[in-house]
Amino acid sequence: MSRPRVVIVGAGFAGYRAARTLARVTRGRALITLLNPTDYFLYLPLLPQVAAGLLEPRRVTVSLPGTLRGVRLLLGEAHGVDLDGCTVHYTDPEGGSGAVGYERLVLAVGSVNKLLPIPGVARHAHGFRGLPEALYLRDHVTRQVELAATADDPAVRAARCTFVVVGAGYTGTEVAAQMQLLTDSLARRHHAGRPRWVLLDTAPRVLPELDERLSRTADRALRARGVDVRTGTSVKEATRDGVLLTDGEFVESRTLVWCVGVRPDPLVEVVGQPLERGRLIVDPYLQVPGNADVFACGDAAAVPDLQHPGEFTPMTAQHAWRQGRVAGENVAASLGLGRRRRAYRHRDLGFAVDLGGVRAAANPLGIPLSGLPAGAVTRGYHLAALPGNRVRVAADWLLDAVLPCQAVQLGLVRSGAVPLEAEAAPQPADQQPPEGDS
Repeated sequence: MSRPRVVIVGAGFAGYRAARTLARVTRGRALITLLNPTDYFLYLPLLPQVAAGLLEPRRVTVSLPGTLRGVRLLLGEAHGVDLDGCTVHYTDPEGGSGAVGYERLVLAVGSVNKLLPIPGVARHAHGFRGLPEALYLRDHVTRQVELAATADDPAVRAARCTFVVVGAGYTGTEVAAQMQLLTDSLARRHHAGRPRWVLLDTAPRVLPELDERLSRTADRALRARGVDVRTGTSVKEATRDGVLLTDGEFVESRTLVWCVGVRPDPLVEVVGQPLERGRLIVDPYLQVPGNADVFACGDAAAVPDLQHPGEFTPMTAQHAWRQGRVAGENVAASLGLGRRRRAYRHRDLGFAVDLGGVRAAANPLGIPLSGLPAGAVTRGYHLAALPGNRVRVAADWLLDAVLPCQAVQLGLVRSGAVPLEAEAAPQPADQQPPEGDS
């Protein structure tokens, strides 16, 4: 008897957890294929620490073949789903096209940068969604401080040492906090003057999605370090020499980091099923209505929030991780290889925001914390949540506490390799237009 074929598209928080859960429940009784562009799961919450040089890049990457036993890895990026033919079409890393059939499909393609129609942003800003962007940002920031140290013109020196981050959510706040510490260290070493970080958001406060007490804690920590926090303000236009703000001020800068938010991966648009603000609508069991063999979870899925009827769960790593487990269990149940299916329900366990050094803001189980206790809880949470590399991450943190930062440019990623704007679903090599300028 042949084993049922299950294809999981995407190895982010939802896809990785779905694959791991499904492999554990089915115990080899299903042929599980994980389609992903890379051979690793990326632990995004620690990416700002990679950019700041606290962690080596491989620390936040978890090997898929090494940790997902019983799961076949297929390197490629999906560009189409044929629901009638039960087939996923993909492009491999070398531009070739392929297809893989399924009896059950889990769409967990995640999200991409959300780009707003602001002049110059797509050309002059860089996002922060993956390892290439983190490595590029570290090199770029280091280079700006080093060039500032040798610049004769005070205006040029100031512009190179001015860094603008747009978006004061999780990512933007942590990027500004971690990178501010790095640039201060670099500036002292190169005698480049005090760097200036500007954090912008149209919301009335930083971390608008969190409890106000956490928001105030983060705001105080950032301002105490000299970060220029501008709420109710964003970018009107970006240029090579700086950014024009919505309040009319022009900030001379060579660095614009775009952390405004994310949108569902463009793949869900070509599936041809109903969407909710770009996300694929699913039922509480994470199935796509009218398609019993298709499931979706994570940022690409609009999952009903049973704790708040009429609403959908937000696009967070916590929800994606938990939904991945439920998706894996429900897929197994649909194949008769596990327990009966269950609806996705969640309980808020709290949030943690790393503000660099020993500073953090956290509310585990609703208990607000700041300072050293919050820092300990935050790092403990990340170590517990990491599906691998825990000892290596802890070792890097220990070394960072006792040794100076290694501030050098690696030159591994060029600016053109990390464009901000995400394209629509990629096409096979023989259907792609001529090269031009995510």
